[in-house]
Amino acid sequence: MTKFYLGRQVDPDTQETSENPYHYDPDDLTTHGFVVGMTGSGKTGLCIGVLEEAALAGIPALMVDLKGDITNALLHFPDLAPDDFLPWIDSEAARREGQTPEEAAAKTADLWRNGLAGWDLGPENIQALADSAGFTVYTPGSDAGRPVNILASFSAPGVSWEDNQEVLREKIGGIATALLGLVGMQDVDPVRSREHILLSNIFEHAWSRGQDLDLGELIMQVQEPPFERLGVLDLERFFPGKDRFDLAMLLNNILAAPGFQSWLQGDPLNIEKLRFTHDGKPRHNIFYLAHLSEDERMFFVTLLFSAVETWMRSQPGAGTLRMLLYFDEIFGYLPAGSRNPPSKIPMLRMLKQARAFGVGLLLATQNPVDLDYKALSNIGTWFIGRLQTDRDRERLLDGLEGAAPGLDRRTAEDMITALGKRIFLAHNVHETGAPQVFRTRWVMNYLAGPLSRAQVSTLTAAGMYEPVGAVPVADAAPVEAAPQAEDVQPAEEGPDLPGATERPALPSRTDEYFLPLAQAAQEKPLGVLYRPYLLAQAEVGFNNRKYGLEHSREKACLVFEADRTGLVRWEEYPFEPLDARSLAGAPAAEARFAGLEGPFAESTALTGFKSDFIDWLYRGETLKVRANEKLDVYASPGESEEAFRGRCIAAAQPKRDEELEKARDKAEKAVAKLRDRLSREERELENDKKILQSRKLEEYGTHAENIIGLFSKRTRRRLSSSLSKRRMTQQAIESVEESETEIERLTKEIEKAGLEKEEALAEIKGRWEEVISNTTEIEVHPLKKDIRLVYFGIAWCPYYLIEAGGTIDERAAYGE
Repeated sequence: MTKFYLGRQVDPDTQETSENPYHYDPDDLTTHGFVVGMTGSGKTGLCIGVLEEAALAGIPALMVDLKGDITNALLHFPDLAPDDFLPWIDSEAARREGQTPEEAAAKTADLWRNGLAGWDLGPENIQALADSAGFTVYTPGSDAGRPVNILASFSAPGVSWEDNQEVLREKIGGIATALLGLVGMQDVDPVRSREHILLSNIFEHAWSRGQDLDLGELIMQVQEPPFERLGVLDLERFFPGKDRFDLAMLLNNILAAPGFQSWLQGDPLNIEKLRFTHDGKPRHNIFYLAHLSEDERMFFVTLLFSAVETWMRSQPGAGTLRMLLYFDEIFGYLPAGSRNPPSKIPMLRMLKQARAFGVGLLLATQNPVDLDYKALSNIGTWFIGRLQTDRDRERLLDGLEGAAPGLDRRTAEDMITALGKRIFLAHNVHETGAPQVFRTRWVMNYLAGPLSRAQVSTLTAAGMYEPVGAVPVADAAPVEAAPQAEDVQPAEEGPDLPGATERPALPSRTDEYFLPLAQAAQEKPLGVLYRPYLLAQAEVGFNNRKYGLEHSREKACLVFEADRTGLVRWEEYPFEPLDARSLAGAPAAEARFAGLEGPFAESTALTGFKSDFIDWLYRGETLKVRANEKLDVYASPGESEEAFRGRCIAAAQPKRDEELEKARDKAEKAVAKLRDRLSREERELENDKKILQSRKLEEYGTHAENIIGLFSKRTRRRLSSSLSKRRMTQQAIESVEESETEIERLTKEIEKAGLEKEEALAEIKGRWEEVISNTTEIEVHPLKKDIRLVYFGIAWCPYYLIEAGGTIDERAAYGE
């Protein structure tokens, strides 16, 4: 990419300007730039020069202009004619100089011609600048320039909620803080302010479902939020309805104020469309905020930076400068210390992360204490001009040392102190060596100073901006203009066509919609006829805390007639629910309109239809929920049978396992007792066997003694002893047999207990399997408070008028 020509190098010791140009690589701005200098230092000239070079290099830019200085970026006069300068001459300053405005204009033209020539620039360079980009001055809250429609900022972002929850929640926090600041609630704590928590949850509820919000809908949802709890508390306990009504009234005061209507028209903050013109030129968009109050400025700046950040997140990575975001006079928007205005968080986040997406921030201020030190540490290029006080220089050097370790503070201080008007010290982390000193070149745009709102109107009236097409006032999210029918013959050129060229007036307080026009078929249509239908669409909420249910679906009907009783049979007119972006913003060119007839032309009838539609949904809409009431498990809408069964198993498992464990423990304790008795019997058997063996030996010995004693005198005594030993042996035999019998019995008891244990466990498992499989379907009906109208009013449905066999046929032309 071509380097920016910003001026010529200056000898830091002598302050003499050399012939060597000072060039700056625009890709270095991906690490952002910081311009600081007191009033009269040439800060605005340097920034305008950077913007001129960006335009010539084909780089889009967004500029926040708090004072009106940056509107000078549109004052490029290739002819350098006095008449071009005349409208922008300060007649009072000319009078003080003893000149007429015409004389001052001629003198200014000469000054600019000679000034540019001294920097090798001329009319051809100004013409190249004028041709290089589309320039637009936006005036939020005013029609002096291009108005800005802020409602798009409330629309669901075009990025995945699941993949970007953190950044989207931060964006929501910034919008909520800015809105509360707009109604006078300053320095709100996002964690402690219930107003902030409520607004943030309303936005998150809508955006996580891909639903857009507008300010009117937001106010309605403040009164009737689409949820019943915040945290663990009931909504009414956390934020009672009376207090919510007070907040809704504050927000409604904004919407009801006549001056606020200008915030609802113009171009949306669509960053992608703000980058290039229809013919591929980069767009340079100046957001002129000088006419706004401080609260309104903060509100808009927060929305702008949030919009840029959301767009940025949807882009692939880039190593080169893709877009420049310039903020003139940053004071109060990125302050040092603990102050956290709504603008601060998205700005800090962008300073840290925008580099990866090729978005560069250029921030300008008169005072270095205006910026948070965390911001300064994330800025790679510092342009330092003349500073007013020693304190300013000390503060700046403190920050510069943090951003440039190893900086020779004394040398840098001497260089900064010696800076003259339009001379800047440039510290760039991408360049090696000492910081460079340079004098800014003469800018090609005429620096007329801050422009008033009336002068901005003059710019707009003179066509000195890039028109992008009007966007009508809307009460819903901004939408694209309707596609126009190609090759449609003007109605007056063909035969008599049905309908009228004038659109019928609708009954009071009736909303109006235009269904999109499909591409014409091969036949060349004679025109487009819009017929009035009744469009009714609502979001039906099914919310039940017992079932853990928080679900909604949209139901729509497109009705072309009421029956003879004046009633609508809604079930006969099903229609695919519409997305706000699919509606057209205006009818097709040269369209004709059928008349409004019957109840559709009566305000009272339409009001009755609205109530009847809600009643029909209340009576007829149901949501079937698969349930296992014994386990207190309820299926989510769309949940597969496999997933639901898995949750039932998970709910049953702890109770089943607990019962199995108890049964297992009981059975095992019984078996353990039997095993203990068996062990004792086995030990007793061993002992009995030993005793038996001993008795047998004793008996055998006694028998032997008796045989020998036949020949002695004590025969009778020995016979008695032999009989005694025999009895003892017999008793030992009986003890052994008894133990063996008991061991056999206990072994069988243990086997039986084991079988009973398995049967008990199987019975428990089977019973719980029945519990898991015992599911039913429950019908959930919506509450009336959970039915929210999305659209209700007259929808103009397009038909192509086709000539066939001498007659005019109507062919449906509604298309996505």
